[in-house]
Amino acid sequence: MRRRTLTFLLLGLGLMLILSGCTSVTNAPPVGPDSTSFWDKYLVWPLSWLIKESASLLGSYGLGILVATVIIRLIILPLMIKQIKSSKKMQELQPELQKIREKHKNDPQKAQQETVLLFQKNNVNPLAGCLPLLVQMPILIAFYHAIIRTPEIFKSTFIGIQLGLHPNEIGWYGYILPVLAAFTTYLQQKMMGAVTPSNPQMQMFMIMMPLMILAIGVTLPAALSLYWLYGNLFTIVQTYFLYRNKDTQLRPKEGTAK
Repeated sequence: MRRRTLTFLLLGLGLMLILSGCTSVTNAPPVGPDSTSFWDKYLVWPLSWLIKESASLLGSYGLGILVATVIIRLIILPLMIKQIKSSKKMQELQPELQKIREKHKNDPQKAQQETVLLFQKNNVNPLAGCLPLLVQMPILIAFYHAIIRTPEIFKSTFIGIQLGLHPNEIGWYGYILPVLAAFTTYLQQKMMGAVTPSNPQMQMFMIMMPLMILAIGVTLPAALSLYWLYGNLFTIVQTYFLYRNKDTQLRPKEGTAK
C-alpha cells in the first residue's frame, strides 16, 4: 500500500516539475509549418494549427481550445475506459482486500504479498489510473508550447482573460480558471471514488490531485487551466454515460440506502 501511495505522489511531483520546466521556452521562436524538429513538427504545430483553425470557425480561441481538448480526449478514450474498468474491478475486489487486511493486520508485509497475488490472479493493475495522466504530460507540455509560441493564441482573450498570461499577471480574476480546474478535478475524482469507495489510494488521490492542479494552474498560462477544465468536464460526462446503466452507481452506497 505504501509503495502505491508513494507512486501516486511521485507521479504528481513529476508532473509539477515537468510543467514548471516549461518556462524555458519563453524565448523560443514562434512555431509554424516550417518547423523542423520532431517535437515542433508533429506535436506543437498540429496543436497550434488545430486551435487557430477551430477559433477561426467558432470565433473564439477559448472555443478553439475546447475543440482541441475534445479531439485529444477522444484519442485517449481507450485509456480512460481502461482506467474506469480497472476501478470497477478494484471495487469488486474490496471484500477480498478487506479480508486480507483483517487476516494480516499485524503483518503488513504478508498482507502486501497476498494483495499482489490477488491483483495478479484477477489481472488487475492498481496503477492503471495513472496511465491517462502519464499520457497527458507530453500533451500538456505541447499545449504550453503552442500557446507561448503562437502569438495569436498568446494574445487572445476568453471571458476577459488573456490566455497567454499567468494568473498573477491578470489579477484576482485570473485565478478563476485554476480554481475551476481544481474543483472539477475534485468532482471527477469524486465520481471515480464512488466507483471504488473503500479504496484508500483513491481517497488520497481525490485530495492530492485537485491540489496539484491548483498549484500547477496558478504558475502557468490561463489556457492550460482552461484545457484542464474542459478535459475534466469531458471526463465527468464520459464517466456518467459509461456507468449510468451499469450495476455500479456513481454515488456513495450510503446515499442510496434510504
